[in-house]
Amino acid sequence: MTQTGEMRNERERLEEQLRLAFEGGAWHGPSVTEALQGVTAELASAHPIADAHSIWELVLHLAGTYRLVLRRLNGDSKFLAADEDWRPVPSPTTEAGWLAAINTLRDLNEQLRQAVVNFPDDRIDGPLLQHPTYSAYTHFIGLTQHDAYHAGQIVLLKRAAVQA
Repeated sequence: MTQTGEMRNERERLEEQLRLAFEGGAWHGPSVTEALQGVTAELASAHPIADAHSIWELVLHLAGTYRLVLRRLNGDSKFLAADEDWRPVPSPTTEAGWLAAINTLRDLNEQLRQAVVNFPDDRIDGPLLQHPTYSAYTHFIGLTQHDAYHAGQIVLLKRAAVQA
């Protein structure tokens, strides 16, 4: 229920969870946006943990996952190619390039949340596509889980960089 006592539908609740996991206010801890606060291009491109992705790589990966679900909403069942899932960080790394990556991620999150709000109620529990057969609900809630997972990684990478 909202503060005015109105019932919210499932799509509205999913959109709220996508917003909280990305922008902040989630119960689990820092959102993606909160985890990225204070990250510079230099820090974003660093690899303070051996064999781990950089923060910038994680941001590009999150964007790729949003693109995947947006594609699936448009009927495209192709899985992400390796270079779509883990895109290379542009070279040279610049603050402008880093800000562009963050802005792209933010724009994709907004597009996805709008798509969730506009998604038909009667299709939320059915398969989004014939293959893979995950429901629309699983795609949407899975993105919140994915965001939380990688926000945690970003926090750990920031801590490791400070200690390096």
